Amino acid sequence: MKNLKEGYVTYTLRHQVGIIEFFHPQSNALPGYLLAELAQKIHGAGNDEECKVIVLKSGGEKAFCAGASFDELVNIETEQQGRQFFSGFAHVINVMRKCPKLIIGRIHGKCVGGGVGLAAACDHAFAVEGADVKLSELSVGIAPFVIGPAVERKIGLSAFSQLAIDASYFRNADWARRKGLYAELHKTVEEMDEAIRNLVTTLVNRSPLAMAEMKKMFWHGTDHWDELLMERAAISGSLILSFFSKEAIAKFKAGRRDI
Repeated sequence: MKNLKEGYVTYTLRHQVGIIEFFHPQSNALPGYLLAELAQKIHGAGNDEECKVIVLKSGGEKAFCAGASFDELVNIETEQQGRQFFSGFAHVINVMRKCPKLIIGRIHGKCVGGGVGLAAACDHAFAVEGADVKLSELSVGIAPFVIGPAVERKIGLSAFSQLAIDASYFRNADWARRKGLYAELHKTVEEMDEAIRNLVTTLVNRSPLAMAEMKKMFWHGTDHWDELLMERAAISGSLILSFFSKEAIAKFKAGRRDI
């Protein structure tokens, strides 16, 4: 059952396509419990023999994902709690890269912080005009440590550093497409959904073994990410305890507007 107040993650199998949808009322921000559910659903879809390809999407009509939940960030009091929270993003990215099924991203709105990481961890992402991107972590005293390897892998070090350094500035969706974060950019959601349907209809008739081996090829050289992303989670978990971070998050929450 969908819980619109607390958020949800659902998995639906339609014509051999596994559709994973997440939602949170705060611009699809991801608290720890939703990150855990998201990782679980992706892992389950990867092991579902009836599922040939996965579509990752979010609910609502505004942001695709606002990244980390500020409600949880402001309540982190120890390094262990911080590491545990940020490890949620590490687990999601790692389960996405190790999933034997191709993951197609449906990016219907803006991506901030961890949302950019999710888009980057998809194997092929469709987006709509207005799906602008921003890595806002530095503005709250941390940096995109955990999602960094996924973003850098997809768009390159130069583009990643531009996003990470200028933490208050949105790059538009066409910039993201030109840098390789998005494979396709469409004018409307309807056009994007049609393009997704066309691709997944083709993919369900392709060899599952060939697609699984192809995915291994795409993610070659990332076997060390199990350890790397947890190390990065520990760095973020420590920095989020700083006075700068606490003050910045409090100010953000006081004047927060939906993306």
